[in-house]
Amino acid sequence: MRNWAGTRVAGLGYYQPPRVLTNEELSERVDTDDAWIRSRVGIERRHVAEDQSVADMATAAAGKALSAAGVQPGQVDLVVVATCTAVDRVPNVASRVAANLEMSGQAAYDVNTACSGFSYALATADHAIRAGAAATAVVIGAERLTDYVDWQDRSTCILFGDGAGAAVLVGAERPGVGPVVWGGSAQRGSAIRIEGASAHIEQDGKTVFHWATTALTPVAREACRRAGVEPEDLAAFVPHQANLRIINAIARDLGVTEKTVIARDIVSSGNTSSASTPIALAKLVERREVPEGAPVLLLGFGGGLTFAGQVVTCP
Repeated sequence: MRNWAGTRVAGLGYYQPPRVLTNEELSERVDTDDAWIRSRVGIERRHVAEDQSVADMATAAAGKALSAAGVQPGQVDLVVVATCTAVDRVPNVASRVAANLEMSGQAAYDVNTACSGFSYALATADHAIRAGAAATAVVIGAERLTDYVDWQDRSTCILFGDGAGAAVLVGAERPGVGPVVWGGSAQRGSAIRIEGASAHIEQDGKTVFHWATTALTPVAREACRRAGVEPEDLAAFVPHQANLRIINAIARDLGVTEKTVIARDIVSSGNTSSASTPIALAKLVERREVPEGAPVLLLGFGGGLTFAGQVVTCP
């Protein structure tokens, strides 16, 4: 197996369960309403898994990404799944995806850095291919967060949805995935938590909002710098879909121009943690809103508290 100078995203795919939960329906469960939710987080609806497991959704997204890339499952030698909501300890979700897609002989592992997970997973797959440990990888973010929602807590139950997004990564002579900028603030890790075997999602929203709107713009700028791209030259900015106010604040502080497409999939999908950036990116590409070969900034951030970002070339 050869060492490549870089990697590129060859195809994208996503899956969201058909069940849609609207703000109006939520208002029947808890003391809230559509206007209150949209004014604070920008969400109008979210998808909720019923019979679909994390592995089921990850498999569906991966299958679509492989089809888009023109890659057969048998050509894949690495599967990486980012998730914080896998129920089973063993086998891991990546192995189940590989089995579902009838792959053979591939390496498979899961990554858990919550909402920054897809960017972490993409970076580790990029490193593996560059090092000659793999040639073709499937990288997936998949979550079933609604299993951990307290439907009586209006501060959190309005936020989360389920789904999966995937990318096929292949070796390339010219790098199409820029250097990752990753790190975190572990001292504030308890600001977002799911602790214990049957716990609900809990978070200190003010702490998370302040951290995201003050600490992440320098991360985004550094990811652009390492990729040799100016923020104003980005074709798209795809941050983690945590809160519409956070997305808009980072985009404003980063200095992107009107020509930059800003992913705001949170409106129709809610916060899907590690799945949010690949779902949002796959939708932009599906709608042909980003030109092929154009630079796109991915920025994941959340539980841990962790962050990771990189510039990728649009497939």
